[in-house]
Amino acid sequence: MLKQIKGLHHVTSLASGAVENNAFFTHGLGLRRVKKTVNFDAPDVYHLYYGDETGSPGTVMTYFPFPMAARGRKGAGEVGTTAFSVPADSLPAWAERLSALGVEGMASGTRFGDPVLAFEGPDGDGFALVGTTDDPRAPWTGNGVGEDMAIRGFHSAAMRLRDAGATAELLRFMGYDEIDRDGAVTRFAVAGGNGADVIDIETVSGAPHAGQGAGSVHHIAFAVENRARQLEVREALMDTGWQVTPVIDRDYFWAIYFRTPGGVLFEVATNEPGFDRDEDTAHLGEALKLPAQHAHLRERLERYLEPIGD
Repeated sequence: MLKQIKGLHHVTSLASGAVENNAFFTHGLGLRRVKKTVNFDAPDVYHLYYGDETGSPGTVMTYFPFPMAARGRKGAGEVGTTAFSVPADSLPAWAERLSALGVEGMASGTRFGDPVLAFEGPDGDGFALVGTTDDPRAPWTGNGVGEDMAIRGFHSAAMRLRDAGATAELLRFMGYDEIDRDGAVTRFAVAGGNGADVIDIETVSGAPHAGQGAGSVHHIAFAVENRARQLEVREALMDTGWQVTPVIDRDYFWAIYFRTPGGVLFEVATNEPGFDRDEDTAHLGEALKLPAQHAHLRERLERYLEPIGD
């Protein structure tokens, strides 16, 4: 069993427009945009990162906003809900705030004993706020959401799978323990993590396969401390028979990827070097940063990419 993985690193999804996406996460949810860059494989599309003050691993939601992309189709083989941790007594205030913003799909309830407020993002993305009493992570409050209710980072990610068995075994190999069950949902957690420690698997046998599009999670990334730990994880996964990519430099972390039995794409990403490698902390996410291979496109991209404001 692996010991190197320390919870979630980031979650990456697809959107249909950069302006609405940016406004929702910064002015709506109160997260900080910590990087404005472009898709490595499609440089005419933004890659936007939102998180806490520094973009700490376990706090960062990232998006590829493909203009006018069709919505995804919900189903099996995807991450259906990305959940954020907030103070337990803040959910009524969040419900009021989100309602005033016209957010759809809101529903209150409990999950494994914690109060939960589910809601949808601009493209029908599945989100939830989970009320917690023991999350020590410092929130970002620079976008007008006070410390008494601000998001602390991820709480969990929930996958919908037709058959949970093989993915559950993979999670156990990655260092996760099964800690609870509630109906069709099995909860796993990694000990000694970064706060974003929980993965849920919902078994939806017979459900249609998900179709990726705007509002869909593209992949979830798990955090390791550095490149040495990442190489240990890669070797262990390959020795167990997983088809894992070579290490890829993503400028702000190094990444490896592999497809899980249920169809969800997993990434293992390093905590190093971080989002301040090319901007100081006070100005994260302000300027358009380009990967070296796309630097020669700056003039064209600055004309083409839609301004998204603060």
